[in-house]
Amino acid sequence: MSSRISRLFIVALFTACAATGALAAGKTKTPAKSSKAAALPSLTWRGDYATARGVVDDVAKAWEKSGKGRIDIQPFNTASGLDAVAHGMADVAGSARGSAGGTETDLQFMPVAYDALAMITHPSNPAGNLTVKQLHDIYFGKITNWKDVGGKDAPINLYAVASPGDGVEYSLRRLIFGRGNQPVAAPRLYVNTAKLEEAVTLDPNALGVTTLSGVANNGKVKMVSVNGVRPSVATVTDGSYILYTPLYLVTNANSPKAALIQQFMEFLHTDTVKALARQHQLVPYSDAPELAANDTARREKILAEIGIKMQVEPTPAPPVLAAPGATYASASATAPTSERALEAKQAVESRKAAAASETHKVAKGETLSIIAEKYSVTVAQLKDWNHLSNDTVKLDQVLKVSGN
Repeated sequence: MSSRISRLFIVALFTACAATGALAAGKTKTPAKSSKAAALPSLTWRGDYATARGVVDDVAKAWEKSGKGRIDIQPFNTASGLDAVAHGMADVAGSARGSAGGTETDLQFMPVAYDALAMITHPSNPAGNLTVKQLHDIYFGKITNWKDVGGKDAPINLYAVASPGDGVEYSLRRLIFGRGNQPVAAPRLYVNTAKLEEAVTLDPNALGVTTLSGVANNGKVKMVSVNGVRPSVATVTDGSYILYTPLYLVTNANSPKAALIQQFMEFLHTDTVKALARQHQLVPYSDAPELAANDTARREKILAEIGIKMQVEPTPAPPVLAAPGATYASASATAPTSERALEAKQAVESRKAAAASETHKVAKGETLSIIAEKYSVTVAQLKDWNHLSNDTVKLDQVLKVSGN
C-alpha cells in the first residue's frame, strides 16, 4: 500500500473515531464554546497527542482568553495532522518530528519546545535502564528477552504506533537507526501514543516509546533511563538525556487563514506560552539554543555508540519568525549550511540595528512579548525601561527598546 493511500486511510480512520467519540479516551477534547467564543475567528488544529497534551490544550485556552480567536482541537496522530494541513482540512498540525521530505516540503515546521522521548514499561518490571545500543537491538529484533538487559526471564513485548510517519516513532528511529522510516520488530501496533500507553499499563513485559510530557505524572507506567540518565526537564535542557526531540506546529503557507495563523505563531513566543510549556515538562525551544546547535553531533554520537557508520545530514534550520503582519519563512532544507548561517546572522544584525533606534511605536495587535522578541530583549527589560507596572500597552504608544 502506498504512503499516500496509508495517509488517506489514517484520515478516514480519524473521522470514524471522531464520529463515534473514540477520541475521548485520550482525555483531550475541545471545551464547549460560549456564544462569545463562537464569534471569535477560529483555527483547526490536528495532530499527535504529544503536542496536544504538552502544548496545544492550554495554549488554546490562553489564546481564546486573549480575545484573538479560538482553536478547535482534533488530536489523533502526526500523519493525520500533516495530511489535513497539506490538503486544507486543518490550519495547524502538531508533530513530534520535523519534515520527512516529499510532499511535506511545502509545509512550514515551527519548533516550539523540546520533549523527551520516554521509554516506558510496566511499574512491576525490574529493568530500569537501557543503553542506546540495547534499544537499537531490541527494535531490530536482536534482543527479545528482558533477562538480557537486566530484567527477569520474560519476553520483551515491544509496542509501537502503527503509522510509520508518527512523530514519536519516527524521531526515535531516526536517532537509533539513522533514518525515521526504519522497519522494526514491533508486532503490537496502536493508533497513537495515548493508546500505546494504555496497553503498557496492562502488560508487565511491555516496552514502548512516548513522551515525557505525556507520562510524567502517570504512575501506571515506569520510565526507563537511557545510558543511565532519567528523562526530565533538567536532563533535556542540559542534553544529558540523549533522546529528545523538538515538538513542532506545522502550517501551510497557502492557507486562506495565513494572517490569523501568523498571529497564533507569534503568540507561541510569549512568556505566557513558555510558562505553560514548562508546566507540562517541556523545554521552550528558545530556552535551549545549544540543543539545536549540537543536534548533528548528538546524532553522530548515538550512531557511533550503536556501531552504525552513516553520514548524518544536518537538521534544517527552523523558520525565522518575521515582524508582526508578515509571514514567517521556512529555511530551505536543501540550502547550504553557509546560507542558513548567513540568514541567521542577518536576522540578528537586523534586530540589533532596530534596537539601536531605541524606541518603538506599538502597532495594532502587538504585545510586550512580541516587541521583546523583535528586539531580542526581555519583557522584564521593556517594563523596567518604560516604567510599566503591567504587560498592557496601547496602540501608538512609544516604548524604549534599549537601556541606553
